[in-house]
Amino acid sequence: MLPSPLAAAAPPLPPQSSDEDFFSTASTSTSSDSKPRSPPPTLPQIPIVWPEAGALTASWVADLMQAFEWASKALPPSEFPSVLPVAVFDKLVLTASKILHKEPNCVRIDENSELNSDCRVVVVGDVHGQLHDVLFLLRDAGFPADDRFFVFNGDYVDRGAWGLEVFLLLLAWKVLMPHRVFLLRGNHESKYCTSVYGFEKEVLVKYGDNGKHVYRKCLGCFEGLPLASIIAGQVYTAHGGLFRGTIITPSKRSKKKNRKVVHNPKVDSLILGSFEELAKARRSVLDPPWEGQNLIPGDILWSDPSMTPGLSPNIERGIGLLYGPDCTEEFLKKFNLKLIIRSHEGPDARDKRPDLGGMNVGYTIDHIVESGKLITLFSAPDYPQFQATEERYKNKGAYIVLEPPNFDTPMFHSFEAVTPRPKVNPYYDFEDVIDSDEELDLVSMVTDSGLQQPAV
Repeated sequence: MLPSPLAAAAPPLPPQSSDEDFFSTASTSTSSDSKPRSPPPTLPQIPIVWPEAGALTASWVADLMQAFEWASKALPPSEFPSVLPVAVFDKLVLTASKILHKEPNCVRIDENSELNSDCRVVVVGDVHGQLHDVLFLLRDAGFPADDRFFVFNGDYVDRGAWGLEVFLLLLAWKVLMPHRVFLLRGNHESKYCTSVYGFEKEVLVKYGDNGKHVYRKCLGCFEGLPLASIIAGQVYTAHGGLFRGTIITPSKRSKKKNRKVVHNPKVDSLILGSFEELAKARRSVLDPPWEGQNLIPGDILWSDPSMTPGLSPNIERGIGLLYGPDCTEEFLKKFNLKLIIRSHEGPDARDKRPDLGGMNVGYTIDHIVESGKLITLFSAPDYPQFQATEERYKNKGAYIVLEPPNFDTPMFHSFEAVTPRPKVNPYYDFEDVIDSDEELDLVSMVTDSGLQQPAV
């Protein structure tokens, strides 16, 4: 493993003292350079205080990690403000939001970002509020550093009990190392999903009277999350994957002027989009939009691969697209790419799609075509937190490491869930809420938001 910038900054931890510690049975990665199990956290310095100079340090982020880890098992959720006061929350989210909103819809991680032959890139899939697995992943992969980039592929919140801690922790890393840590948006970074799958209630429980304020600030930060990344000019990452393009029909009066732009084409006229179109999309719309160039964010966040050739509406989800191996080949070839890494589907979703591989080890290689591959990556082991039982899934999570010279050959690192998880109540009625996003009540969402139903 490459050295971590937090190795010296983090306070020393005592030997493991109790079988009840949630790291007591933490599994190591299946990679050859896996680390020993981490000892339990000590009592941290709380409350967390914003640095006087206003600039985060590695030591501050280390303290934040330790405080969240300790509080998750030592304090009830309603005591969270005693760990991170709302004033500190405000400063962290404001600082991170200013950075995120300045980034383009598709961030490019290349030589201009100081990506060189001495660097590695770690790509992470859905984590869904599973704080202890995220902490394990960071320790196992090695923390972000000058020579270690991270790309997170969205879905930081919902279903798991610590979505707020996960999101804030990753925002802290983004503020500390804005050119080494890249946070992309997932479909759960939306108002609708967070109102159904627990994050809104989690925030209200943890911050009480300030909960609505904190939730609004989180939604505003979600708006700034980029939609995609291109790594070393070779690898495209996005939460759902591919997206549609617009169709331009020349006017009869002029071949150049007054061209009619069809943003919501008929089913038989769907085409793949371009990065130029992606760059112009309005990502600040939080919930799935149905018209104009705002269809592109909906596609990127909600679409799925298929083994059936062609590009078609994703009828199961009610939003986004299904794209076959031929679409993957066309996209890779057209933009001189070698690899697509997307996320968005956990074991519950794949359990309903026998034509594609399951998520037992945290990833599947869905398309192998002439120009490269399409991979689905999922980083939340033993998912979902409250619905998983001995009879269900017990999936591993995974992350991918991309190495020079071309950064286009994925190295898979699977890992098991950190157990036992601290005792905590769910923030949504998981028995009545469906397992997968595949059947979300998008009609209800559209009605509530005042939008029209999708035409495709």
